Amino acid sequence: QLQASGGGSVQAGGSLRLSCAASGRTFSSDHMGRFRQVPGKERECVAAIARSGSITYYADSVKGRFTISRDNAKNTVYLQMNSLKPEDTAVYYCAASAIITTRAEVYDYWGQGTLVTVSS
Repeated sequence: QLQASGGGSVQAGGSLRLSCAASGRTFSSDHMGRFRQVPGKERECVAAIARSGSITYYADSVKGRFTISRDNAKNTVYLQMNSLKPEDTAVYYCAASAIITTRAEVYDYWGQGTLVTVSS
């Protein structure tokens, strides 16, 4: 199970930190992805992190503003989002996969979405 938290509303330029806590699985064996989706669009991978934390990926749209990290001792992955823009408004998801990838269909387990709203 993946339990997401940390969404909310913020003004443009602000920051939010999303957390995703895993239970009932060996978290350190999972590669983790953070996705977002807006109505009418496909789910987009904004960041991913390897099980060891040594490899990360960022979409061009968030590079330099978002940071993904994980604490395997706490079974938690984080997404620090800075310099937020209105176009970052979306439902954000965390997901776990045995393969590190940006492809949503490869991820086996998904947390519930958390809404992030950025106002101008």
